[in-house]
Amino acid sequence: MYSHHSNGLRRYAAALGLAVLLTTVAPVTTAITAQAPMADPGTTWTPPDHAADTCLGDVRVLAHFDRAAGQAAESIAPEPGGGAVIGMIPGRQVVRVAHDGAVQVLATMPPPPGGGGTTPVVGSPVVTGTARSDSGAVYFLYSSGEGGLTGIWQLRRSGEPRLVVPLPADTMPNALVIDDRRDRFLVTDSSGGRIWQAPLRGGEATVWSADPALAPSGFFGANGLKIRDGAVWASNSDHGTIVRIPVTEDGGSGRAEVRATGLEGIDDFDFTGRGTEILSAINQTSKLVRVGPDGSHATLLDTEDGMQGTTAVVVRGHRAYVTNGANLAGNDPNLMVAELRRC
Repeated sequence: MYSHHSNGLRRYAAALGLAVLLTTVAPVTTAITAQAPMADPGTTWTPPDHAADTCLGDVRVLAHFDRAAGQAAESIAPEPGGGAVIGMIPGRQVVRVAHDGAVQVLATMPPPPGGGGTTPVVGSPVVTGTARSDSGAVYFLYSSGEGGLTGIWQLRRSGEPRLVVPLPADTMPNALVIDDRRDRFLVTDSSGGRIWQAPLRGGEATVWSADPALAPSGFFGANGLKIRDGAVWASNSDHGTIVRIPVTEDGGSGRAEVRATGLEGIDDFDFTGRGTEILSAINQTSKLVRVGPDGSHATLLDTEDGMQGTTAVVVRGHRAYVTNGANLAGNDPNLMVAELRRC
């Protein structure tokens, strides 16, 4: 996944936001500039009145990671007290960041036996999504390119990880969420363009949705994943979209509906708590973008604010956590925090 690797890995690194990252970020308060979403030819887009109602303040780096050790930050699972659990892509690690920025490695996953595992699209084994249950259990995704290693892992109290849900070797599991209402995991498969489901107790995974709106168009399809208001929401990196998939009464999937477009290179996203307003991590252009309920765009942070290789965003209360990766260039992957405010 470094600069001397194959073109496929270069594309992967770009898609997951492993780009140049500024070494220092000063606290800023960022105003919003509204941008037009994609529209049909001949139509005129008018910015909504509330387009400038949200801004970010006190943007700062909480923790710096070790690029030389492969700590390219990819995912965020916030913890009580202001810390978070982070997945590290090429380092195959799960780390904990304390509220004061101290970094502790919780687990380093072994490479496939003989080093022969080749993951879809990516090539190298990687740790991607992380999640934390209400009871404090930590889960993460490992894509190894081999059966028996690829899937959902739990970090036991002893510190040893265990595989709780195996996934096929040809999947690229990327985002992981816990659906507490239905006692299940949901996982995006970026290479297969699918969302998998599996019971929280562990066991066999099945495809929950393979809607065409999740499919890749040559590289990565379904990527980020969230649950809100009776629906599953997912981003599609290749298509630059966010889609909403209603959950049926029996827990199944309905037909996907595209809710936002024009977000090429989108990785992760989360809801701000104001209806269906979204913060999205656009890794290929190194931006944090607000997406309004009507699909309108507003850039909150960009490279001038230290955003380079933006991979994930999670909102808890009035705080947003944002990860940046630095792998092909730069040397400062990090975790940033910011306060959500009304302008």
